[in-house]
Amino acid sequence: MGADPIGGPWDGPARLNIFALVIYIPGPLGDFLDELRRDLVPHYNPHAHVSVLPPRPLAVPWQIASEQVRTLTEGWEPFEIALTGLEVFPVTDVIYLELGAGAAELRAMHAAMNTSTLAFQEPFPYHPHITLAQEIPHEAVAATYERARHRWSEFAGARTFRAERAAFVQNAMDNCWVDLVQHSLGAVPAQR
Repeated sequence: MGADPIGGPWDGPARLNIFALVIYIPGPLGDFLDELRRDLVPHYNPHAHVSVLPPRPLAVPWQIASEQVRTLTEGWEPFEIALTGLEVFPVTDVIYLELGAGAAELRAMHAAMNTSTLAFQEPFPYHPHITLAQEIPHEAVAATYERARHRWSEFAGARTFRAERAAFVQNAMDNCWVDLVQHSLGAVPAQR
């Protein structure tokens, strides 16, 4: 048993030097997306989110990198994010929801944070999105996409949410992600 991020006992899987910064999708929309992802890829235990910083290793203790996140997020005003249509990344066959409103803010946030202790040369250009299915056999992509499209068309709730907090998370064995700390957007009013 190790220590958890705040110093208590930790009996979960071994932690990896892989970290990310995510904005969780709250309420009924987040619940629906979690259920949809479990339906599409049953072996996942999802927590619907948009990645601001996709997974990356750190060369410093996570607390130092998290301080950089805190400094940047506290002056970043909360903003609305709108989910639009379903798409598939051609190289990876990842099925995802495209973002409309909020995508520009996420790109700016990513550019501001992918520096210093958080800098990482990502394998693909940053494209804000919500992953619905990944690591599925290529021959199953079309059918999985159609099932996702049908389910998404049935969702009658709001397809927007307000980005107010960012969670700094760490990967553990078995692709389990552990929340280390959450930082509120706009905790300190931005200077005009």
